[in-house]
Amino acid sequence: MKTIHVVAAIIHRIVDGKEYIFATQRGYGEFKDGWEFPGGKVEPGETPEEAVAREIREELAVDIVVEKYLTTVEHDYPAFHLSMDCFISGIDEGSLVLKEHEAAKWLFLENIDSVNWLPADVKVVEALKKDLDFWGEE
Repeated sequence: MKTIHVVAAIIHRIVDGKEYIFATQRGYGEFKDGWEFPGGKVEPGETPEEAVAREIREELAVDIVVEKYLTTVEHDYPAFHLSMDCFISGIDEGSLVLKEHEAAKWLFLENIDSVNWLPADVKVVEALKKDLDFWGEE
């Protein structure tokens, strides 16, 4: 089975003392309408950190700061195996513009399951739920 190496950004911000993460809804392809963390394929010669910064610039027109590695998700889809490196990131410069996605939402821990996450992204959500330091909880 073919393996596709991708990266994803868990873009976050704090509003009124609450940590929020940015989720996007796919606007194309086999998984159209599913929710995911934005990102894309790693190009030859790129580090995962370089790839996630480039992909977010291309997809959302913002520059991000990659703050820390969260997890690598391994998931078998029917046609391929996905290996996805996920990074907690903040917006450095720019305003979010949806260039490839049909919708987006800011979610916090209590409503993180309110969207229909794609299967691989469900595993990212599980990792986020376990990282209570990220959410500022004990």
